[in-house]
Amino acid sequence: MTDPWVALEPGEDPDERITALRRAHDTYLSEGRFEPPVRPVVAESWRRSARARVSPDGTPGVELDEGAITAYREGHPLARAMPLVRELTDAYARDGGHLVAVCDAEGRLLWVEGPLAARRAASRMNFVPGARWAETVAGTNAPGTAIAVDRPVQIFAAEHFSRPVQAWTCAAAPIHDPASGRVLGAVDITGGNGLAHPHSLAFVGAVARAAESQLALLAPPPAPDGVRLSALGRDEALLVTGGRKTRLSRRHSEILVLLAHHPEGIGGDELLIELYEDESVTPVTLRAELHRLRALLGPGVLRSRPYRIAAARVDADFGTVTRRLASGAVTGAMSAYAGPLLPASRAPSVVRLRRRLADQLRAALLARADPGLLADWAYSPWGEEDLPVWRALAAVLPPPQRPAALARVRELDGWQRR
Repeated sequence: MTDPWVALEPGEDPDERITALRRAHDTYLSEGRFEPPVRPVVAESWRRSARARVSPDGTPGVELDEGAITAYREGHPLARAMPLVRELTDAYARDGGHLVAVCDAEGRLLWVEGPLAARRAASRMNFVPGARWAETVAGTNAPGTAIAVDRPVQIFAAEHFSRPVQAWTCAAAPIHDPASGRVLGAVDITGGNGLAHPHSLAFVGAVARAAESQLALLAPPPAPDGVRLSALGRDEALLVTGGRKTRLSRRHSEILVLLAHHPEGIGGDELLIELYEDESVTPVTLRAELHRLRALLGPGVLRSRPYRIAAARVDADFGTVTRRLASGAVTGAMSAYAGPLLPASRAPSVVRLRRRLADQLRAALLARADPGLLADWAYSPWGEEDLPVWRALAAVLPPPQRPAALARVRELDGWQRR
C-alpha cells in the first residue's frame, strides 16, 4: 500500500480484497499468522483484540441506556463541538447514506446520527449511543482503533475483527483536548465499501482538527490567578493575566519565555547567560530590563530571588505543544503549533528551545506519516523548504495528489545541489 493508513487504494477491486481479507481473518483466528493483504495497523489491532479475548462472532453491549447517555453526553466536553461536527458532516453523511458517530475516550458512543435506514441497520450490531466500541470490547473498528493508536485510521470490511461488523467500512480520527492534549474521543464515519477511499480518511481527519480548533476557541479564559503566554509564530509575545492582554517587547518576550520554561525560578546570573549573546552585558542591564517589565505588568506578576512568574499556573503555548508530544498526541501538538518560538530571537536559550521544539514536532510528524499533518507543515512558512518533509508527504499522498508534491521535491533538491 502507498499509504498504510488507507484501506483501499483507487482502482483496487473491493470484492477481491474482501475475499482475501476474509481468508486472512480465518487464517489468523485458526493459526495465529497473517497473510496478505492484512495491513500492519490491522494486524496489530487483531493481536490486541485477541489478547483482550474479544469474540470474533460477538458485538458490544450497550452500557448506558437512553436516559443515562443523554445526561452523560450533555456534560461531556465534546458536546461543545457537536454543532460544528454536524455542520461539516451533514451533507457528506446524507448524500452517501453514511452514519456519523462521536465517541468518548473509552470508545463509548455518544452520538450516532444519519439516515434512518442506516441507523436501523447499524443498531443490529449495537452501533448505537451508549454502546462501547473500544478495541478491548468490540475488536478492530475505526473509532476504537483510532483511539488506541491516536491517529486517523480507516477499517475496511473484513478488516474488522468481529464478523458481524464486516459488512461495514468506517473511518475515524481522534479528537484532543486543546489545552492538555489528552484524547477526548473520536469522530467516525460509517457506511458501505465506498468509504474505503483516501478522501474519507482525509475528511474525517479534517473534521477532528476543526473540532479541536472549535474547542480551543470556546475554552474559558484563564483563571484570575493564571497566566497565559503566546510566543509561537510571533516575535513579540502576548501575555494574558487577570483578563488583561499585554503585548511585550522582544526582550521582555524572551524573559517571560525563559521564566515560563523555569517555573521553579531562575537566578540572575543564569538568566543573564541564557538571555544575552554578548558576554559583556552586565547584571545591571538585566535588572533594568526586569524593572521595566515589572512596571509594565503591574504588581505581583514577577518575583525575584529567584526570578519567576508569581502565578499558580502558567499556560504557555510552547509548553502545550511539548506536553502533547510527550503524551503522543501528535495531531493535538500540531494544532497548537502556530510557528517557531519567537522566530527573530537570538537569545541563546530561546534559540535552543525553538530548535528543540521544532525538531521534536517535525520528527513526530515524519514518524506518524499522516498526509494531512505533513501537508500542514510542508505548506507552512516554516516548512515550505523542508525537503525531508516534502519527500515524506510525496510518499504518502494518494497518486492523484502526488505530482505537486513531487515537483516541489525536485525543486528543493535542485536548490540543495547548487
